[in-house]
Amino acid sequence: MDAKIKERVNAWLNGSFDEATKNEIRKTQAENPDELTEAFYRNLEFGTGGLRGIMGAGTNRINKYTIGMATQGYANYLKKTYGDEAISIAIAHDSRNNSRQFAEITAHVMAANGIKVFLFESLRPTPELSFAIRRLGCKGGVVCTASHNPKEYNGYKAYWNDGGQLVPPHDKNVIAEVDKIASVDEVKWSLPAGQAGRGEALIQLIGRDMDEAYWQMAKDLSVYPDVIAKQHDLKIVYTPIHGTGIMLVPELLKRYGFTNVTIVEEQAKPDGNFPTVVYPNPEESEAMSIGLKKAKELDADILLGTDPDADRVGIAVKDHKGRWVLVNGNQTAVLAFNYLIEARKAKGIAKPNDMVVKTIVTTDMINRIAKENKVTCYDVLTGFKWIAELIKEKEAGEDYIIGGEESYGLMVGSKLRDKDAVSAVAILSEMAAYEKNKGRSLFEKLIDLYVQYGYYKEHLISITKKGMRGQEEIAEMMESFRKNTPESINGSRVVQLLDYELRKGKNPVTGEEWEIKLPKSNVLQFILEDGSKISARPSGTEPKIKFYFSVHTKLAGANDFEKVSTDLDQRIQNIITDLKLK
Repeated sequence: MDAKIKERVNAWLNGSFDEATKNEIRKTQAENPDELTEAFYRNLEFGTGGLRGIMGAGTNRINKYTIGMATQGYANYLKKTYGDEAISIAIAHDSRNNSRQFAEITAHVMAANGIKVFLFESLRPTPELSFAIRRLGCKGGVVCTASHNPKEYNGYKAYWNDGGQLVPPHDKNVIAEVDKIASVDEVKWSLPAGQAGRGEALIQLIGRDMDEAYWQMAKDLSVYPDVIAKQHDLKIVYTPIHGTGIMLVPELLKRYGFTNVTIVEEQAKPDGNFPTVVYPNPEESEAMSIGLKKAKELDADILLGTDPDADRVGIAVKDHKGRWVLVNGNQTAVLAFNYLIEARKAKGIAKPNDMVVKTIVTTDMINRIAKENKVTCYDVLTGFKWIAELIKEKEAGEDYIIGGEESYGLMVGSKLRDKDAVSAVAILSEMAAYEKNKGRSLFEKLIDLYVQYGYYKEHLISITKKGMRGQEEIAEMMESFRKNTPESINGSRVVQLLDYELRKGKNPVTGEEWEIKLPKSNVLQFILEDGSKISARPSGTEPKIKFYFSVHTKLAGANDFEKVSTDLDQRIQNIITDLKLK
C-alpha cells in the first residue's frame, strides 16, 4: 500500500468517524488489504451525474461521509448561486440498502445550511423527484439511487431548478465546490444545539399529494382513452424488479382504465438485496425472466418491467410467429416515437413546431420517421440531462413531444425533465391496446415500420475494466481509435469520423472538416459508406467502455424479416471482428 493510501486510511482511523466505520476499516485491513486499497486509492469522484459507487467505508466508497461531503459542496454552490433568495430542494430515494439513510443525511445537511427541504416520506421513482422539483419551484434536488446497478452499489444524483440533472456550467461548478470539502469536519451535519429545532422545521415530508399530481399529469398524456375503454381487459404483466415502480405504476394503469393487470409477486416487494436477480435492470433478460414466465402462463398481451428507481422500462411481446421476445431499447423508442407522431396527426393535435429528441447513439430510424412526418428531430449527447437542456432552450418556440435513448429510457411530455418509466409503462400499454384493437401486436407494427422506413438493427457491447488500471485501459482504447482511424471497416470505407471530444467531424476521403455543435464529450463515431455507424463511448457512471453498432437495409415485406435480420446480425459481427473487439 503506497504512502498516499496509508495517509487516507489513517485519517479515517484517527478522524471524526464513528466506531462502526473504523472497525470496518480495521477488519478489511486485516482480512483483505487489496480491498482496502480499492476503497482508499482515490476520492470517489463527484462526476457530472453526481456520485455512484460500491457501498462501504473509504474515500472511494458510498457512505454517509462521502454523501455528507457531496451535499455540503452542493449546498455551498446553491447558496453561492442564489445568495439571499429563499432556496428549497426536493429529495427522494429508491429501494436500495441505505438509500433512506442517505436521503435523510442529505436532508439534514441541507437543512443545517439553511435550505428548505421537501423530503419524500418513503421511496419514490426518480421521475417523480424531477416532477416535484418543477411543481414545488425548487432550486434543485437529489435522489439517492444507483439506478440499475447491482445491490452493492448506491449513489447520489443532483438536479437543477428545471428538474433536469446538472449541465454546464452548474455541473462543473458543483464538482469544484464538492472538491473543496477536504474533511468531514467541514460538513454541517446539523445545526448547533440551540438551533436544532429550526433545522427540523426546514424539513417537510411530502408524499400522497405529489403522487396525485403526478398521476394526473401522466394520465393527461394518454392519446386514445377511447381505445383503452374498448381494450380495458388487455392482459398486462408488470414487474417493478424490487424497486420503486410499485409505488406508482399499478395505480396509474388503473387510472388509464386497464382492468387486467398482474403484478409479478416474486419481484413486487421493494428490496435492496434484489433477491431474484443479479442486475436489477430490464435491459437484462435474467431480470425479466420471471415476468416472462408469468406472461407466458397467462397468455398476456405485454410484459413490462422497471428498474429500481423506475426511470428505465423494458417490454416483451409476442412476435409475428407468436413467440415471446424481449424488445430492445431502440425498438421500444421507435414504437413510442412513431406512435405519438402518428397519433397526434390522426387526432388533429399535431403542431407545425412539434419536436422530438434522441441521443447520438440511439437508432437513426427515429430521424427517418420524424423527417418523413415533417417533425423536427434533434440529436443530443448521451444522457437525459441533455434532452432536458434542449427542451429548456427550445420551449419558447417549439413543442416537445417525446425524448428517448437506447438504454431503455423514454420521457413523454415536458412536465418533468428526466427519463420516466412510470408514464412510459402506461403509454406502452396504450400502444399495445391500440394495435390489439386493430387485430395485431406491437411486434407486427414494428415490422410494418421496418418495411416503411427501412430495417435498422442495433447492437451494444460493454467491456468492463475495473480498478485502478481500468480507467487507464479505457483511455488507451479511445486514444488508439483516435490516432489509428481505420480507412475501412468490414470492407466499407469510413466516410465520416465524428470526434465529440474535439467537437470536429471529418470526411477522411475528401479531407472536409466541420464543427460539431454539441458540448464536448468523449465519444467517437465512425460512419461507413454502406450506412453503418459505430460509436465508442466510455460510460460516465460505470467502469465500462461501450461500443454501439447500427446497420440498416431495405425490407421488402414481413416474409423477408428473418432472413434480413440474420444478414444484418452477420454484418454487425463482421464489424466487431474487423475492429478486433472479440
